Amino acid sequence: MRLDDGIGMAWRALAAHRMRSALTLLGIAVGIAAVILLTSIGEGLHRFVLSEFTQFGTNVIAITPGKTLTGGSNPGLPSSVRPLTLEDAQSLARVPEVLVAAPRVTGNAEAAGNGRVRRAMVYGTSAKLIDAFGLRVKSGAFLPADEAESARNFVVLGATLKQELYGAASPLGARLRVGGMQFRVIGVLEARGQFLGVDLDDIAYIPAVRALELFNRESLMEINLTYAEGADASSVADAARAILAARHGREDFTLVTQADMLRSLSNILGMLTVAIAALGSVSLLVGGVGIVTIMTIAVAERGSEIGLMVALGARRATVLRLFLGEAVALSALGGVLGLALGIGLAQAIRIGLPALPVYTPLGFVVLAELVALAIGLAAGVLPARRAARLDPVEALRAQ
Repeated sequence: MRLDDGIGMAWRALAAHRMRSALTLLGIAVGIAAVILLTSIGEGLHRFVLSEFTQFGTNVIAITPGKTLTGGSNPGLPSSVRPLTLEDAQSLARVPEVLVAAPRVTGNAEAAGNGRVRRAMVYGTSAKLIDAFGLRVKSGAFLPADEAESARNFVVLGATLKQELYGAASPLGARLRVGGMQFRVIGVLEARGQFLGVDLDDIAYIPAVRALELFNRESLMEINLTYAEGADASSVADAARAILAARHGREDFTLVTQADMLRSLSNILGMLTVAIAALGSVSLLVGGVGIVTIMTIAVAERGSEIGLMVALGARRATVLRLFLGEAVALSALGGVLGLALGIGLAQAIRIGLPALPVYTPLGFVVLAELVALAIGLAAGVLPARRAARLDPVEALRAQ
């Protein structure tokens, strides 16, 4: 049988039962659309989270007190390990390729100024933080490079905190009470937006030593190292680990590079995307069952046609390919319809809900169509084999 004859027969067989074929197509289309839509949302969230973390740069190493082999320590809990100190941060600044060693002590406190009170995050650090995280000053200046142990009581306000406390007026030179300590405002930062739902502009930046006093802490919560572009992260991390281990007498701290963190985070988000896609693919199985059903009914209804084809000399392999072609054609058409539906819905969500990140990777589109073809092929095997094995005499007699 020629290829065009086979395609024509398959098309006529599908067109003869339009409603049945349409419902089968719809089953596959809904499954493909569900997979495309869910993976688009999952991939969009994946890219959004990674972009949120990389806004601080990828050449960052975080050091926290306490040694752990899994997910990091909780610096807020009491520990018998040696604390991270301002001297540790100063020694790490001398590591080759390290540009900035910025200490971090954070907490929450009341900020009172201009007759207004607001609870905000307090970030204790050094003058180097502005270089480490690319902060930009809108007015005034950032924290000065004072000696760590004798830093003056200066505070720099984020854009939101400044607006809530001082409105349109300039706060430079004003007194601000943070917790139980008095500070002088010396600068205001440009707006930075949000990070995973946290307002990065609702922050008061003070010297790390004053934050240790304010929150009655002995240890820094973290030391952030920023190294030169192009430097090997592993080499920098090993050098920092060696210096800090020599100071502490043992490795009682956890060192994580930004690249390692992003890699782990990407793996977790990737598995989440795959899990979401697997959830949506359940509806594809329903579509596959529909193809098995319709092809089984087709074999029963077209017994005389099959018997006549075999009696006139058609090989059983030809019959097998004919019915497999019908099953694959159903799944392919359903896949195309599902792709159009899924991508259309994803774009509609992107337009209607711009805050929800949606991204449809080309690889998922191709994979979804290949899966649809595979389902049609697998679902059509049993009915096609049954058709190919029909005895022509019995088939004609039964009809």
